[in-house]
Amino acid sequence: MNYLVAVLSNRSQAEAAYSALEKEGLPNSQIDILGNGYKSADEYGLINPQQAALKGAKRQVYWLIPFGFAAGYAFNLLTGIEISPAIAPIGNHLIGGLLGAAAGVLGAYVAGGSVGFTIGSGDALPYRNRLNAGKYLIIVKGPDELMRQATRILRQFEPENIQGYAEPLST
Repeated sequence: MNYLVAVLSNRSQAEAAYSALEKEGLPNSQIDILGNGYKSADEYGLINPQQAALKGAKRQVYWLIPFGFAAGYAFNLLTGIEISPAIAPIGNHLIGGLLGAAAGVLGAYVAGGSVGFTIGSGDALPYRNRLNAGKYLIIVKGPDELMRQATRILRQFEPENIQGYAEPLST
């Protein structure tokens, strides 16, 4: 499936573009308007950047916790730092491992979360920002020929941005 996303500056321009697409015979089921008074980004299914950030952080947590524990344990073992003289040396090493695991969790949420937020959401974040700024999106989905026809029609309305996307083929 291919997608064409056009960013239009106001509601009347978006409605005129939608009407022009209808007049040219594009099916209503393949055209959507996103913006104030129409579908929201969540209703349409644009990726929420916070969800992408959380997903990236969770992916990293699974390997950073054990690695952090091992690194903290080894660091305490090699340096011989006494965290508490009341517990045996093995207890100090275990506390060092737990502190290392905690550092791994923090690293996962900082690194994985920031990468997921900025990269994991793709172009969804800029489109969400434009919707929040009061702009409107016209999204057309369908085969290549329909995308070419829709592009030709939408260019007449001088959109701020027009971008095509191809859904990756599943194997």
